[in-house]
Amino acid sequence: MKHTKVKDLLKSTTTLQEVNAKGWVRTFRNNQFIALNDGSTLNNIQCVVDFENTPDEILKRITTGAAVSVTGELVESKGAGQTYEIQVKKIEILGDSDPDKFPMQPKKHSLEFLRENAHLRVRTNAFGAIMRVRSVLAFAVHSYFQKKGFVYVNTPVITGADAEGAGEMFQVTSLPMDKLPKNEEGAIDYKKDFFGKHTNLTVSGQLEAETYAMALGQVYTFGPTFRAENSNTSRHLAEFWMIEPEVAFNDLNDNMDLAEDFIQYVIKYTMDKCGDDLKFLEGRLLEEEKSKPQAERSELALLDKLNFVLENNFKRVSYTEAIDILRNSTPNKKKKFNYIINEWGADLQSEHERFLVEKHFKCPVILFDYPANIKAFYMRLNEDGKTVRAMDILFPGIGEIVGGSQREERYDVLVEKMKVLGIDEEELSWYLDTRRFGSAVHSGFGLGFERLVLFVTGMTNIRDVIPFPRTPGNAEF
Repeated sequence: MKHTKVKDLLKSTTTLQEVNAKGWVRTFRNNQFIALNDGSTLNNIQCVVDFENTPDEILKRITTGAAVSVTGELVESKGAGQTYEIQVKKIEILGDSDPDKFPMQPKKHSLEFLRENAHLRVRTNAFGAIMRVRSVLAFAVHSYFQKKGFVYVNTPVITGADAEGAGEMFQVTSLPMDKLPKNEEGAIDYKKDFFGKHTNLTVSGQLEAETYAMALGQVYTFGPTFRAENSNTSRHLAEFWMIEPEVAFNDLNDNMDLAEDFIQYVIKYTMDKCGDDLKFLEGRLLEEEKSKPQAERSELALLDKLNFVLENNFKRVSYTEAIDILRNSTPNKKKKFNYIINEWGADLQSEHERFLVEKHFKCPVILFDYPANIKAFYMRLNEDGKTVRAMDILFPGIGEIVGGSQREERYDVLVEKMKVLGIDEEELSWYLDTRRFGSAVHSGFGLGFERLVLFVTGMTNIRDVIPFPRTPGNAEF
């Protein structure tokens, strides 16, 4: 008999039918009641074993973590909190589990313990919910762009240049580490390396996506990126996924419209598809909040925070206006900010971004027109000569979630900026070609996917929203 997913069994409209379910034992009580979960839903289905007619050798093997197949009649449940259960007629042990050694016991585990067991933590309710939400969010990303007529472009994971200066990069090489070839100057001879030059893992697919936008009109990338920064914060990973659309003929205002519409779409889509998981995660977060000091507690419950983004238009504020607001704010005057805002040109920190969103405007905020010297070389220079057409989207509880800009389409201006920053023109000649041949106004943004999952699930550590986190000193699994 073909097995039916637990999710579908719990939604069934027909009882007194024979069904087969397969999954993993969450608990086994009184030698009779199995809580079975197959990963299709947060909820378990209760399977009632006829223990009097089931061999002892089988009963002893029904332990937490064991994989089993049950066949029986689907009936309305008499127990509280469940609609249906299976009256088991036949049970088969598909895979045994040692109850004394299985780490995921039916009790509360610390997140640190679960990170150390990342290959098994998905069997817990919390991580099952997180990963289902992550999956739906990823699908929503593709759904949005495909509906809008974007072309999905796979940009290189291996790159020959640190084009953006976005952070330390992981080097890719096939050279023998114990006997590196040297050139006449005594430096490593990368001409003898696999690609014939120094190469790294990419920090962004943006520049390559720009070249495709200038032919296909509107494109997006969604793939892994890497940064070799020795950062152990709750907001950083060495390997993460980036969503990066690029659109020809879009200016900064178009770019802000696109980003706002995109974020609201994917959040709404996920809320519609993952109601049970999000309610569970909200409950988990509320329990966690109780142990925090009052001042550190979130002002919004998870679902309220998501609706906050859906129900409010994003406030658009220039960097200059934001600096004035922050400089004159009470926490700045009373020196409660860790980073005091004294003058125009300061690089805003998360505490400043959250103040603007949560305290001042009380809605998501898009900051634009940043100082040129704190932004990347490819952002379009404004007529004032000191600001660029950059934008950041700020969310409650997290601060910056999106960074983007109108790109500098003027060849001469771009080359001059590269010279000032010491960026090799020859290294990026292919990028400059998009400005030599049919240049046009174009814009794009980048959204770290894990940062989005973090926001939607209410988790506080980015290591908990990716299946196998890669961080300094940790490349397990």
